[in-house]
Amino acid sequence: MDLEKIFKDLGIKKTNPATALGSRWLSGSSSKIHSYSPVNGELIGETSFSSEEEFSEVVSSCEEAFTSWRMLPAPKRGEIVRQFGEELRAKKNSLGALVSFEMGKSLQEGLGEVQEMIDICDFAVGLSRQLCGITTHSERPKHRMYDQYHPLGIVGVISAFNFPVAVWAWNTALAWICGNVCIWKPSEKTPLCGIACQNIIASVLKKNHIHEGVSCLINGDRSVGEWLTKDPRVALVSATGSTNMGRSVGQEVAKRFGKTILELGGNNALIITPNADIKISVVGAVFGAVGTAGQRCTTTRRLIVHDSIYEEVKEKLIRAYKQIKIGNPLDESNHMGPLIDKDAVKMYLDAISNVKNEGGRVIVEGGVLNGNGYESGCYVKPVIVEAENNYKSVQSETFAPILYLLKYSDLNEAISMQNNVPQGLSSAIMTTNLREAERFLSHEGSDCGIANVNIGTSGAEIGGAFGGEKETGGGRESGSDAWKAYMRRQTNTINFSTELPLAQGIKFDF
Repeated sequence: MDLEKIFKDLGIKKTNPATALGSRWLSGSSSKIHSYSPVNGELIGETSFSSEEEFSEVVSSCEEAFTSWRMLPAPKRGEIVRQFGEELRAKKNSLGALVSFEMGKSLQEGLGEVQEMIDICDFAVGLSRQLCGITTHSERPKHRMYDQYHPLGIVGVISAFNFPVAVWAWNTALAWICGNVCIWKPSEKTPLCGIACQNIIASVLKKNHIHEGVSCLINGDRSVGEWLTKDPRVALVSATGSTNMGRSVGQEVAKRFGKTILELGGNNALIITPNADIKISVVGAVFGAVGTAGQRCTTTRRLIVHDSIYEEVKEKLIRAYKQIKIGNPLDESNHMGPLIDKDAVKMYLDAISNVKNEGGRVIVEGGVLNGNGYESGCYVKPVIVEAENNYKSVQSETFAPILYLLKYSDLNEAISMQNNVPQGLSSAIMTTNLREAERFLSHEGSDCGIANVNIGTSGAEIGGAFGGEKETGGGRESGSDAWKAYMRRQTNTINFSTELPLAQGIKFDF
């Protein structure tokens, strides 16, 4: 991979400023964020921390931009997003490779993530002509009521390292067509991806003479993110990350009666019934468990298998795991790349140790890979553990390729196991039985925000609203009517009569 060529294409330097207002960059503080690639452990670039003074300037610029941006007709805002999508198409290969190299996911997944950005732009463009309210018949004669939606103002986006570009696009594309302006704080583990994306949208804004405050970028750690959560001028904070992070964000924003979209932890289960197609079930389970090295919020973490087919599925899984190729994610022949950093490796090792102590039986052994090609120390083996659903380790989310294999005898039991965790993001059932499928999707079925039949827990599509329940946070992004979360609803009543009827027949004589 020609990193120098990619950097040039995306406008990235070895040392980058911290804060962006459109195409205008501010230098930041003396503190640095160093980006080390988990692919080879090498330093690939750095950026400064945003200062609090710069953040204040960003917010002021956003406030100013909002006054003009909100009055641009929604289809015109959609045209800006359309052009952004076209620029992403032109930069897809470079940006996808950067995602892969800085985060460690496979090149196919990196390119796929950029494609998600393109897809949400297409979705948002169409949506920009469909921001519809509802007209309601009034109980009063010659009166009309209707709902309409107005932009909120400033939207803050806090994203995670595992999807360093797509989650920002999911939020901003919708927020922009709704008439909002955005401030993005990317993960401090993937700062270069944030700079690349800002450069792309900034070029579009500049070409169209759009105010620089429509899209802004800040960089830093948790303390920088807290500026977004605490500032009353930021109307909505969309935060993706751990449940603990979400609790902190949710509480802080709630204190000032702001709005939040929270996309937090997942502990996703795949149920395989005796009526399942075993072949596609194993494919879905393996991809769901080891894709992105288990660092997706939709990763398959629990596999709940009927006791009549348990041994058959286990045998096929073991055989499949022996075929998994681990190595440089830019090599398309490899199935799994590295974890994000050595802290993640420690969490992986601790999780294995903990589940063993609880009585878990490891049937596919893990470990850290060493030697040629594994110099970063971030490459690990995927693990399968026979366990019980009530284990503390099974109840919590570990961002690593650890799959817990669980056994059930009755579908009621399987659904209960699926639901009996604090998280509620994604779920799936493998079955060719209509009754089993419909039951899983019914009121007494999965309690997750996403419930699939004959497809794994991963692979969310742009057209559907993405998000989950319980400790996953309850937020929804991307498709369906998720756009409403970026707007405020207003009820309007119009009296076109010559009288003003009052409630309960009250009359005034003047």
